[in-house]
Amino acid sequence: MIWATLLMALREIRRNTMRSMLTTLGIVIGVGSVIAMVTLGRGATAKITNEIANMGTNLLIVMPGAERRGPASTTAPPLKIEDAKAIEREVSSVDKVAPTASRSALVVYGNKNWNTSVTGSTNEFFAVRRFAIELGQSFSDAQLLGGQPVCVLGATVRKELFGQGDPLGAAIRVGAVSCSVIGVMAPKGQSTFGQDQDDFLVMPLAAFQRRIAGNYDVGMLFVSAISDGMTTKAKQQIEALMRERRRIALGQVPDFRVQDMKEISDTLGTVTGALTALLGGIAAVSLLVGGIGIMNIMLVSVTERTREIGVRLAIGARGAEVLLQFLVEAVTLSTLGGMLGIAFGLTISFVATRMMHMPFRVLPDIIVIAFAFSATVGVAFGFLPARKASKLNPIDALRHE
Repeated sequence: MIWATLLMALREIRRNTMRSMLTTLGIVIGVGSVIAMVTLGRGATAKITNEIANMGTNLLIVMPGAERRGPASTTAPPLKIEDAKAIEREVSSVDKVAPTASRSALVVYGNKNWNTSVTGSTNEFFAVRRFAIELGQSFSDAQLLGGQPVCVLGATVRKELFGQGDPLGAAIRVGAVSCSVIGVMAPKGQSTFGQDQDDFLVMPLAAFQRRIAGNYDVGMLFVSAISDGMTTKAKQQIEALMRERRRIALGQVPDFRVQDMKEISDTLGTVTGALTALLGGIAAVSLLVGGIGIMNIMLVSVTERTREIGVRLAIGARGAEVLLQFLVEAVTLSTLGGMLGIAFGLTISFVATRMMHMPFRVLPDIIVIAFAFSATVGVAFGFLPARKASKLNPIDALRHE
């Protein structure tokens, strides 16, 4: 009986193809929107997580300045190279420390120029920030200690000044300083927030301080813990050491900050997860709208087929069979809409993730939930019209015009 009822439902749907397509449109949009929103949200979360992992999940950043509380701010004394040496020497949970200072400058080679960020640091910078040397080499001990004007270019700076040419050994002008290119870093591309991670160059910290900055200040310290699980301990030890070095008593607001990239990653993951759930919930509202559309069309169908229902009841069909027929029609419409919605949602999310350079993460559980929900919508909103049809009086139905 179920098979015969299903065939009858498909026949009725095929008889009114255009109306059936318009009826399922709400379900298609609802299921597709839920899948697309959730997939894009998970893709954004994965992209942020991957980018932070590329920076180093065991990365800590020490910066001068207290955390902002309100509009007021105070000037904090800068960090020094001695702070980096003390952390590396006295904090047992730390692996490497890269003191860093940076400033924007115009770099020139021949008739080409490019405004970029100039970073002064040590070889630990490449390890801590996970920048691989693609061409050439990093700094030698003599270049670091002597403050020689040499530099390693980011991929964007190389492209803007040299195109596809070989930059090794070339002399470029960084601000007013002539600098010899000894290496090129492997590209990382844009971050989630649109920042070009390759638009900078690195030179020895001593050379940067003497020739570019004109002082011995350090802007920040990039610190790598010995493992991902040691970042919290490393942060606590660094904070205690920096309080001691900067003579800040317990209970006083410190004039420095220690940021844990793992905490930032977890926070961003929580935020994107909440936004994904919110957008998915908003998109799911269209499923309810689609269900109301199915109910309205089924009610119209009951009215149009009143005489047919009367004939079936008059020749011995039971009310339960009539109820089942209309219920199967409603579920079939919503199920077809669910399948089309899955295809629509996956297509939209695939195209969108490629355009936004995000990973395409298909979540089977969301697909199953969306499909099951679409079938449930058919049952829930198809029941009232089906029950109305099953309760018709055969005599009244046969008299219906």
